[in-house]
Amino acid sequence: MASRLVPKVNSKEGQSQCKEKHAILLSPVGKLEISGCETGLHEIKLPKMSVLPSGRESSASCEVCEGAEEMTEPLKQCTAWLHAYFCEPARTASLPIPAFHHPLLHRDSFTGQVLWTLLRDVKFGEAVSYKQLAELAGNGRAARAVGGAMRSNPIPIIIPCHRVIRSSGQSGNYGGGNLMKEWLLSHEKLQKEKLTC
Repeated sequence: MASRLVPKVNSKEGQSQCKEKHAILLSPVGKLEISGCETGLHEIKLPKMSVLPSGRESSASCEVCEGAEEMTEPLKQCTAWLHAYFCEPARTASLPIPAFHHPLLHRDSFTGQVLWTLLRDVKFGEAVSYKQLAELAGNGRAARAVGGAMRSNPIPIIIPCHRVIRSSGQSGNYGGGNLMKEWLLSHEKLQKEKLTC
């Protein structure tokens, strides 16, 4: 069970070029491009949202629309996890998180430590300030460095940088745009409320 919370990280450094595969998922927040190899997930690219999804768009599931024929196991796990996140959030806790294959996710850097802390400690429907996350990661004076770590997160949504907000309670910036961050936070709040009813 603990291995689900701490996915395997495989380094790109010192290895031969991996054979990267791509897939595009149609999700409630737009098209998500995922990439990875047999070793692990490389990244999730978010679309920029200019308007909040509504009606039919916001209730869309998360399905592969390109690249399904050549998906590696980590990409299949990522797709299953994202589908559960958008459609059946209670299932995410029981699904394996795909192995990560990105050098930023090594624990020996502060950025890696912050991202792992966020993945492990900030649960679905929760939010934490940049300062609180800095404290959780062991350096309460590094709130700006936490902001830098959030900007460089290669695997948003799974590593939930959208859950990191300003101390004032404002959402703050996000790689997919502020509208997407607000949508993701609202989605989690609404789904968490449904689970407690």
